[in-house]
Amino acid sequence: MSIFSSYLKKLDWGIIIPVFFLVCFGLAGIFSSGWAENDLSNFYKQIIFFVLGFLLMVLISLFDYRLIKNNSYLILILYGLCLILLAGLQFFAPVIKGTKGWYKIGFLNLDPIEPTKIVLLFLLAKYFSVRHVEMYKFRHIILSGLYVAIPAMLIFIKPDLGGTAVLVFMWLGVLLISGIKTKHFLIILLCFMITAVLSWNFLLEPYQRDRITSFIFPTDPLGSSWSQDQAKIAIGSGQIWGEGIGKGSQVQYGFLPESHTDFIFSVVAQEFGAFGVSLMFLAYGFLIWKILKIAIRSGSNFPRLFSFGYAIILISQFLFNVGMNLSILPVVGIYLPFVSYGGSGLLFNFVALGILQSIKNNK
Repeated sequence: MSIFSSYLKKLDWGIIIPVFFLVCFGLAGIFSSGWAENDLSNFYKQIIFFVLGFLLMVLISLFDYRLIKNNSYLILILYGLCLILLAGLQFFAPVIKGTKGWYKIGFLNLDPIEPTKIVLLFLLAKYFSVRHVEMYKFRHIILSGLYVAIPAMLIFIKPDLGGTAVLVFMWLGVLLISGIKTKHFLIILLCFMITAVLSWNFLLEPYQRDRITSFIFPTDPLGSSWSQDQAKIAIGSGQIWGEGIGKGSQVQYGFLPESHTDFIFSVVAQEFGAFGVSLMFLAYGFLIWKILKIAIRSGSNFPRLFSFGYAIILISQFLFNVGMNLSILPVVGIYLPFVSYGGSGLLFNFVALGILQSIKNNK
């Protein structure tokens, strides 16, 4: 017991404490959503996911991350398994809310996107740390892009535009941190512009185009604009101190859809007000600062790239989710890390934190 307690003291609690606050905000929002539906099962499951995630973080932090980092074959095997899981969604996953996004395992749903983010980040950090002095060669950008493109396309056809965007932003962020030529970056942006035009005409589902057009031209308040309109009403009605846990009108009267996942930020804003939102923003800011601090103090390229890459994942998901709720970005189905309901997301975010703890302890 003394050994365990002494090891807990070695953990970076500057990372754990803001995460604890974020999870508590999420639990409050999930409780309110469940209270409105007279079903608190998601609330209890999220508590279990939190406990399991914390224990998983502690367990992973006990190991030296370099055991995986130095084993290229293991990283490739994990990457291949993630691809198999993503491809298998089309054949073995049930249709839930119009998409084949999760494997149904008893009362649990497994989203293979979450382990894919961590494994792909590990792979990219390994790839660029070995070839850091050769980043001027465009072929390394192409090869790394292929590593990202395969899972990104498998996620896109789920369909999941938000998950695809997170992988792309992670890749671009790691590229910039690794150091690429300006002309190469401009070429990538041009390719994305061409891909966006082609995707709009040939790849996007009708409902995805509706979400984007309703965001640009919000003319259907009872249709595709409904979710964001209700989110804005919830955020505005929270004012300074909020309406209290379980008292948010948009949630309790069933006006706000997906209140426990995509739009949980609106629940927090309505029930805790601007004060609660400010505390949540501070928690995210402190967490990201601690992660960047680990990256800056890392003695080699791999832990630096992994830490920066995970910070990019958190920042992109945070900005996308809050942007959706504030109607400054279209609805693309991105959850709020550590706050939104979801076992897969919570567990694998704790896996990433465990790796960060290992990086800090094994400089």
